Amino acid sequence: MERKNFLKKTAGLIGVIGLSPVLDACRKDSSSSSDSGSCSVTDTETDGPYPLYGSRGSAIQRTSIADGKAGLPLNIRIIVKNVNNNCAVLSNAVVDIWHCDKDGYYSGYSNTGYLGTQNNSGLVFCRGRQVTDSNGEIGFTSIYPGWYSGRCIHIHVQIYVNSMLKLTSQIAFPDAVNTAVCNTSLYAAHGQPDTTNSSDSIIRDSLDNELAAVTSNASGGYDLVHTIYVSA
Repeated sequence: MERKNFLKKTAGLIGVIGLSPVLDACRKDSSSSSDSGSCSVTDTETDGPYPLYGSRGSAIQRTSIADGKAGLPLNIRIIVKNVNNNCAVLSNAVVDIWHCDKDGYYSGYSNTGYLGTQNNSGLVFCRGRQVTDSNGEIGFTSIYPGWYSGRCIHIHVQIYVNSMLKLTSQIAFPDAVNTAVCNTSLYAAHGQPDTTNSSDSIIRDSLDNELAAVTSNASGGYDLVHTIYVSA
């Protein structure tokens, strides 16, 4: 299925399980951000494209999620906080993340991209699930995501508390870092993203709470730190 089919916003509810990826197309819920005391719930975003609700067991309950995919190393640290508890850190929250590989392909599906069609339906690369510790934190090691037409570089994330879905959102990367990464030898064949954060239909109006801090590290990769606020 062509990636461009995911770019039109839909009127359906986000996170509906069992619909095709087309119906889970990228959509912005303008009513999703709410204030509670001194902080606000992170914006809600679509779970598409390519959520994989059928593989939420042991296959993705891990810290290392690259599965041998080539790419610049990316250390991901996510902190979850509860707006209903004075923005205190939230332990025992389940955090699911997924993103594409350096060439813009997702696991769990047959994708059509700039390298043609790839059937990754039996794979779970770049997908992970962890439970937050006493500091409200989880950590993954992965690769810096690539891009596909019409979207900025991003990570999908969902937060569950007591088995209930509390938030579906996305995490953006600074444009300047994306430019630097896409100029490296590993990523240069695909070129620069055709969509920046400010032109992305999903991210552009929620950068204040969906843009991560991303810095280079001594190992030649990058460190990402991002705080997500939920109402739990």
